[in-house]
Amino acid sequence: MTVQMIKRDAEERALLVQAIIGRQDINEAADSIVELERLADTAGARSLGGITQRRDHPDAAFFIGQGKLSEIQLACRASGANLVIFDNDLSPVQVNNLDLAIGVKVIDRTELILQIFARRARTAEAQTQVELAQLQYLASRIPVSQKQHRFTGGIGMRGPGESPFQLRRAPMMARITVLKRKLKEMQKRRERTRERRPWPVVALVGYTNAGKSTLLNTLTAAEAYVDDRLFATLDTKSRLLYLSPSLKVMLTDTVGFIRHLPHGLVASFRSTLEEIRDSDLLLIVAEASHPHVHDHLRVVQDTLAEMRADNTRRLLIMNKADQVEDRSALARDYPEAIFISALNKDGLRELKERVIAMISLEKPA
Repeated sequence: MTVQMIKRDAEERALLVQAIIGRQDINEAADSIVELERLADTAGARSLGGITQRRDHPDAAFFIGQGKLSEIQLACRASGANLVIFDNDLSPVQVNNLDLAIGVKVIDRTELILQIFARRARTAEAQTQVELAQLQYLASRIPVSQKQHRFTGGIGMRGPGESPFQLRRAPMMARITVLKRKLKEMQKRRERTRERRPWPVVALVGYTNAGKSTLLNTLTAAEAYVDDRLFATLDTKSRLLYLSPSLKVMLTDTVGFIRHLPHGLVASFRSTLEEIRDSDLLLIVAEASHPHVHDHLRVVQDTLAEMRADNTRRLLIMNKADQVEDRSALARDYPEAIFISALNKDGLRELKERVIAMISLEKPA
C-alpha cells in the first residue's frame, strides 16, 4: 500500500495542551511543549498557543480537570482552532470524551508522530513499517462513537492505514498479519545484504534534528535530504566513507529518536533499526547547542537499550559546537566527546582519526 495524502480543505489550526503529571521536571516539560509545536509544524498544522496544567495524576475521563477542559473549550472558540493536540498519551476513552466535549478533533503525541512518519515515508519498506504501526495503533482504538471529528480528514491518521480506519478490528488484524509477513521477508533480504557487505558499518544515531544527515553529506559528499523540521530523515541512507587509502566504511544515516517515541514505531521499524544494532560502531550525534542536550542524550541511551543496542561500541559527537560559547561544562560532563560542526566542517579530521582507531580495534564479543 502506498502513502496517499488527502488534500486539506482548510488550514489546520492547533491548540496545544500539556498536563504535567506528578513530579515531572518543569524544564523538561517546557522543552516537550516546544518540541510538540515543532512536530505540529512538521505535520502541517499552525500552532495557536498552548495550555498547561499540573496534576498529581491524570483524570480517568478527560486526562485534564473539568476547569481546564472549560478553558480549552473557550480557547478553541476564541482562536478558531479546529484541532487539539495533547503532549500526553491519551486512552481511547479519553480521546473520545475530549472529541465530543470540545467539539473539535483531538489527537495525542503518539498519533501526531505516526502522522509525520506517514508523510515522510518514501521507500516501500518505510511505508510498510509506518502502515503497520498505524494499524496497530488504530486497532486498539476503534472509535467508541461515530460522532468523533477524526473522520473529517486533516492530520489525524492520514497516509497508510487511512482506508482501513473505518473498518472494524478483524480486517485490521488480517492486514497487520500480511504486513508483518511482508516485513519479515524484507528483513531476510536486508540480512543477506549485510552478510555480503565487505566493509565495516558505522551508523549515525541521535536525537531528531541533531545534524546526522548534514554530517553524512559532509563526510561522503552525498545528497541526503536535510531539513530543519523534525524527522527530516525517515528512510535509512548508506554511503561509502573513505577514511584512508586502505580503509573505507559504510556510513548509515538512521531515523532520529525523540522522547516518548511510540513503542509501535520502534517495533515496526525493527528491521531498519537492526542496522543500528548490527553496526560495528555507533556515532551518537548530539546537538551541543541545545539547552536540553543532556535530556536528549538520555532519550537516545534509553532508546538504544530498548533496541538491545546499548552494548555496541560508540563514539559521542557534539555537533553544532560552533554555536556554543563555552564548551567547558559539556567537556567536563562528556570527556570522551568530539566537538565538531558538520556544517562548517570543523573537527572532522579528529573525528575520522577516532573512527579509524575504533574500527581497527577488535570487535567486542
